[in-house]
Amino acid sequence: MSETILSAEPVIRLSVFLALLVVMMIWELTAPRRRQEIPRVIRWTNNLGLVVLDTVILRLTFPVLAVGLAVIGAERGWGLFNNLAVPEWVAIVVSVLLLDLAIYLQHVMFHAVPGLWRLHRMHHADLEFDATTGLRFHPVEIVMSMAIKLAMVAALGPPALAVLIFEVLLNGTALFNHGNVNVPQSVDRWLRLIVVTPDMHRVHHSSDPRETNSNYGFNLPWWDRLLGTYVAQPARGHAAMQIGIEQFRTRRDLWLDRMLVQPLRGPASGHALAKPDAEAGDMKEGAALSTPSPKC
Repeated sequence: MSETILSAEPVIRLSVFLALLVVMMIWELTAPRRRQEIPRVIRWTNNLGLVVLDTVILRLTFPVLAVGLAVIGAERGWGLFNNLAVPEWVAIVVSVLLLDLAIYLQHVMFHAVPGLWRLHRMHHADLEFDATTGLRFHPVEIVMSMAIKLAMVAALGPPALAVLIFEVLLNGTALFNHGNVNVPQSVDRWLRLIVVTPDMHRVHHSSDPRETNSNYGFNLPWWDRLLGTYVAQPARGHAAMQIGIEQFRTRRDLWLDRMLVQPLRGPASGHALAKPDAEAGDMKEGAALSTPSPKC
């Protein structure tokens, strides 16, 4: 069973990913939530180019990824669930829940620690919000995230099927909840009780740090509500809110080369532990640093 899952994983994940990406792009074109001012060709080509780079670096960095480690763990008796006599369905459900909680806590950590925020803010520096934003992560952050995920898999000893379900859900919901799609409010109100919706996650991409540092969930919405990081709606409304962060607001900042060096540019303002007064000063300084000189 585990070997079958391992061999089928690349096809399953790639098929679901491509299918959902196409569906989301069509949905965004036919029923957008917000008007986009920046040409899609600029953002889509650079964001998708980053996905290719991240994938190559990930495969070169790790000899085995999460599902493969789960298979090895089952064979060698590593981790909690490989040493507990519980029904497999219980191990699968609990493993998916705990892995999702781990991703939530990791997300909070990448906002709270200034050095990690420098990496993660590249995701937030997109000036629009659509499905490709959900794929826009710095390669160093991707490598660190995978290392954390592998540590969780080794400690938990989850069934390989649970890890595959989690990975597919994580990729799929990241595309969905970053979508620039118009979900009726009556539907969104109920849907966000079981999954993070685009309107819920869009708040997290507000340029207002009070909203940026909220709604950390990617898949399950419960952690934000339980741990006090939930904000229902942006203060300025979804149509008027400003997407991105104050430091990087030029179209040139959307290019792949600029994205890769962003962690080295300017102060780490906007992170969750920044003091409001100091943060405001840093944001002004950062904006000045990111504005091209008239001589350029």
